[in-house]
Amino acid sequence: MIDAIVFAIAIILPNLILMGLGFFMQRRGAASPAFVDQASNFVFNYCLPCLLFFSVVDSQVDYGKQVQLILAGVVVTFILFFGSEIYARRFIKSAADQGVFVQGVFRSNMAIIGLATVANAYGDEGLSIGAVYMGLVTILFNVLAVITLSRVFKSVEDTWLTKSKLIINKLITNPLMIALVGAFVYKALNLPAIPSVIHKTGDLLASVTLPLALICAGASIELRSMLSLSGVSMQASVGRIVIAPLIAIAVGLAFGLQGMHLGVLFLMVAAPTAAASYVMAKAMGGNDILAANILAFTTIVGMFGMAIGAAVLRGMGLI
Repeated sequence: MIDAIVFAIAIILPNLILMGLGFFMQRRGAASPAFVDQASNFVFNYCLPCLLFFSVVDSQVDYGKQVQLILAGVVVTFILFFGSEIYARRFIKSAADQGVFVQGVFRSNMAIIGLATVANAYGDEGLSIGAVYMGLVTILFNVLAVITLSRVFKSVEDTWLTKSKLIINKLITNPLMIALVGAFVYKALNLPAIPSVIHKTGDLLASVTLPLALICAGASIELRSMLSLSGVSMQASVGRIVIAPLIAIAVGLAFGLQGMHLGVLFLMVAAPTAAASYVMAKAMGGNDILAANILAFTTIVGMFGMAIGAAVLRGMGLI
């Protein structure tokens, strides 16, 4: 059991320290909102694509063997989406709150906290598997987010057709999607080795990704939002922190996952609510204050939930 606790602490503590540094910098005025926005855009558009591309290109992982993991992730996502949709329609009155609640439950922060935790737990091999999982499931996340948030229209021009065009455009221009597709095409065509200068540059950019992203996540935390919990935000937080990881474990075991694959599924699903959920809720007319509350609370408390879950699974010999 001691080994399990040490494992859990080792994969979560570096993330918490970096987020704590970001929060400290914010309080000291060293990380302004402008800095966080610019750094986050830099990570999303340049660093993270390099991390994903070179993780796949350099990996010796047989991605054909990851089909069960990806299918399990898709099943977990659909269960959480439809379950929270049914719950929201029955127990949440405001249409502006319903979509935000649903998104807060099913959409996890895979790209930053999920990948960082998987990398801490399983190294480069786990990172490569997690990158592919994230890339494919992210497509589903975006489609479902548009569907659930479309119950609130900001103007008469907002129709299913315009929103469908919007999501398709976002997917085909998404730097992460471009990086992953490029990496798979590169490997499939057996192209010559990437020149060392380019590879080294990509490695340097990739090495910045997770530390800077976690610092920005910490600098974005607002204690007032986190502590101003309404009933709906608390219900969504319970769904994300407690229900989602339990469903991930159940589905993973049903698919026969074990070891690293079950660990990757658990850590990616158990991650806090995605930061993009706030941006999308605000853009599509949802309750952005509710989205901020869910994001802040799950970012802090969810990390400890991940540690407890990882310790229990490790102690049981499942991951």
